[in-house]
Amino acid sequence: MRQLPNLISLLRIALIWPIVISLEQGAYPRTLLLLFLAAFSDGLDGFLAKRYHWTSELGKMLDPLGDKLLLIAVFLVATWYGLIPRPLTILAVARDVMIAFGALIYRIGWGPLNGRPMISSKINTLLQLLYVLAVVANAGFHLPPAGILLALEWLTYATLLISGFLYVREFTSRALQVARA
Repeated sequence: MRQLPNLISLLRIALIWPIVISLEQGAYPRTLLLLFLAAFSDGLDGFLAKRYHWTSELGKMLDPLGDKLLLIAVFLVATWYGLIPRPLTILAVARDVMIAFGALIYRIGWGPLNGRPMISSKINTLLQLLYVLAVVANAGFHLPPAGILLALEWLTYATLLISGFLYVREFTSRALQVARA
């Protein structure tokens, strides 16, 4: 049972391909259902890992990897089909690449990054997911209204910028502390 959260994270990663295909086919109700399943799996694996102390080093890598792969794939495909503005996708992908690159540089130069994801990153992931769900719901059912979609878009822009800045600040601060020691 201890590996159940990891299996759920792998399920979320396995859902990426059907979600992308469904989105490409314009099967928005199916895409929405698969996205809800992926979102539910994200909450479930986190709950199980914390509640029953079923955390693992693999899980600490798989869970955020699943989130990032899912969101990047959906953002790229939805942008390709004109559902998400290109600048928003560029910013979302660039932020994730910057964080991954920063973590790699930190690991090589100063050692392992110990710690938990920042709250700004969790809020950003939630907003990206809500935005994607709203975009797909709008494409399939013309809901939510354009005003809500636009508000979610701008909130997503804001959280991408804020969390990206906070990660750069955190990596820099940690590196400087290690260098001073």
